Order: sequence, then C-alpha cells, then structure tokens
Amino acid sequence: MIQYQLIQQVRLLDGVSQTDQVGNVLIGGETIAAIAPQLTDLPPATELIEGRGKVLLPGLVDLYSQSGEPGHEQRETLISLMRSAAAGGFTRLGILPATSPALDQPALLTALHRRRQEQASPADLPHLYPWAALTVGIQGQQMTELGELALAPSVGFSDGQPLPHPLLLQRLLQYLQPLGKPVALWPCDPSLRADGVAREGPHALIYGLSADPPSSETAPLAALLELVALVGTPLHLMRLSTARGVALIAQAKAQGLPITASTSWLHLLLSSQDLHSYDPNLRLAPPLGTPEDRAALVAAVKMGVIDAIAIDHTPYTYEEKTVGFAAAPPGAIGLELAWSLLWQHLVVEGDWSALELVQALSSRPAQCWGQAPPRLQVGQPAELALFDPACPWTVNAANLQSLSANTCWWGETLRGRIVRTWVPISPA
Repeated sequence: MIQYQLIQQVRLLDGVSQTDQVGNVLIGGETIAAIAPQLTDLPPATELIEGRGKVLLPGLVDLYSQSGEPGHEQRETLISLMRSAAAGGFTRLGILPATSPALDQPALLTALHRRRQEQASPADLPHLYPWAALTVGIQGQQMTELGELALAPSVGFSDGQPLPHPLLLQRLLQYLQPLGKPVALWPCDPSLRADGVAREGPHALIYGLSADPPSSETAPLAALLELVALVGTPLHLMRLSTARGVALIAQAKAQGLPITASTSWLHLLLSSQDLHSYDPNLRLAPPLGTPEDRAALVAAVKMGVIDAIAIDHTPYTYEEKTVGFAAAPPGAIGLELAWSLLWQHLVVEGDWSALELVQALSSRPAQCWGQAPPRLQVGQPAELALFDPACPWTVNAANLQSLSANTCWWGETLRGRIVRTWVPISPA
C-alpha cells in the first residue's frame, strides 16, 4: 500500500527549472505525486508535514568524501557516514578510494556496495558512489586493472591523491577514454608543496607557518589541461583552491576543453586569515587560500566556472587531530554542517541566490558524474531535503551523527538545519 505525505506551504527550490515558489508537495511512496498552491483531495491517511517557514530542495550530491570503513572504523563507519550525510541533506555520496585496503580491486568495490545494502536500514540513507582507484594502493606508481574496475559498482576513477608522474597521467587518460566513466584528479605537486601547511602569503608569514606556494596547484593544473587538450579525455579537476587556478579553469573552458571542476566548501567560507587560532581542524589539503583566493573561488562557483562544491568530509579521531597545527593530518568533517553554514554566509549574508547554492550542491555535482540530477518535479523520485533556516542547533556529540569531531565549529551554535531527508530505494 502506497504511503502518502503532504508537505504544506513550503518554499520549493529546483535548480534545474529555476523554481523558487511556495506550494504544497504530495509524496506518494517514492514519487512526487503532485505540486500545487493548494492540494485538498488527499488520499486516506496522508501524513501532514508542516512546511511553513521551511525550504524543500532536491537532495544534495557530494562528489567526494572519505570513509573510515574499511580500515579506520574508529574515525567513521559506513553507517555513521551515511547517517551524517542524510542529516546534512545529502542523498548521493561519493567515496574516495583511500580506505584500508584501498578500493583498487573489483571485489572491494562490490563488498562496499553490498555493505551499504546491508546497512541501509532505516530508510532514507544516501546512496554511495565509490571512486575506483587509478593506481594500485593509490600509490601513484602502477595502474590498476582499469577495464575490470569499470565493470564494478563505481562512479568513476580517482586516487584522491596527487599523481606526480606526467607520463603515467597521459597513459591513464589514454586508457580511460574508451571506458566512458568520470575521472577526477587533484592538481597538486608534492615537490613544490614540500612541507608547506599554509598558503603562501602574508598570513603564513605573520603566523610563522611553512608556506605552500600557489604553484603547487597551478603548475600541475596547467600540465593536466595540456594533457586533456592532447588526449581529449573528459576530466574533473578537484580541490581547486587558488585564484590563479580559477583563471586557468576559465581559460580552458573558454577554449572548449572537456573539463569540470570543484572546490571544497571550507575554501568558500574561510581563508588563511583564519589561521590565527592555529586550530588543527583548519589544517587542510590543499590549505585554505588567501582572502583573494577565497573571493575568486566564491565568484567562480557562483558563475559556474567552478561547477560544484564538494564536502571532502575527512574524519579523524580526537587523538589524531589534537596535535600541533603542522603535525595534524589534513582534513575536517562537514556533511552535517555544509548546507547550514553556506546558506548563512553566502545566501543570508552574501549575494548568492538560494537557487545558486542548490545548483552548486545538487544539480551540477550530479551532472559532473553524468547523472540526471535530483529534481523537485511531479513524476520524479522523491529525492528531497527539508531545511528549517530558523532552527538553532549546537555542534556537539549529541547533535552529530559523525563519529569524529574535527571541525572548527565544534561547540558553536548554528542557525538553520536539515530536518528531514527522503531517499528513493533505487539509486540514480
């Protein structure tokens, strides 16, 4: 028997159709059955959900994040990761292959897929889209069996780590082209980065932190763009963090190169100026950019030069992160925080429209994967998130689903929270 739910007088956002209006939404089973200013002839036993003052948006899509399981379950298990994502409004979640063991064999991807199916109870947990490793053990030395991995349950190929050998990169792009699956690479040159932990600029100098020059991103980015021009394989460029990187992406897109790009949500909210606290939770890779970098990234995502915002959720235990800034492993959690903080800083306090944020966190990430995006439209799957922009909540263990606490907002009270997420049984 189909169960019906009516969300009453809610603000509706759909980035694809550019819809921003108030209405009623009837959900029947896993499908959006009706959308109208008023709906009165309802099926029996319809559940009524108050939507006044709330926002209904398509499910959010995260291109890449880290799972602790397998190998580091003390940081995050698959079930805690999925619950964390659902609590943040995410219905599709990309998983990088940096697990232990790395996801470099078809059997490991199949096991992860089976594990998700076993743990997807209760309902409304997001679908996982693991990235298959490009190199054995994600060590950047030897190719994996790309053809076999292409047949496994994965969204595409990525190491999520720098690949410093140009010839290997060229061969990978050549071999991957006929497979027709997304490829994501991080433009980063470890030899140029050296021991840098803060973006080169006045703040790194003032705070006495070893500097990571922008060339550690832009030099390998320029090389990757040359390879794309040569080989023609479509490529997603991840973790953009510099103004110069934005300029190179814009130039390449103007030339018609088949690329997409993303940046992390934290690089849109914070900059090297915020490192005065030496909070190890702000130790990221790539490091936070200068204020000029941050401004360029915000403008680039708003205009679509950078296609998507990624969460890059990277959990670590308290013991791992409670060390000096330079010694801390890079990364922070964010699945439960990103939408609320981006809404507050970019929409409420900034010049973004609500639809621009929806596009950057839902429709455009799905398109980077080559998937049909979640839609708030009659006849579409009910892949949705309900957001209460007035709901205050405190970032603490009682309110987070993640097993880890590595965020600079720990203990702070935020305004706005996802209060419900709908995920269809069948993945996109």
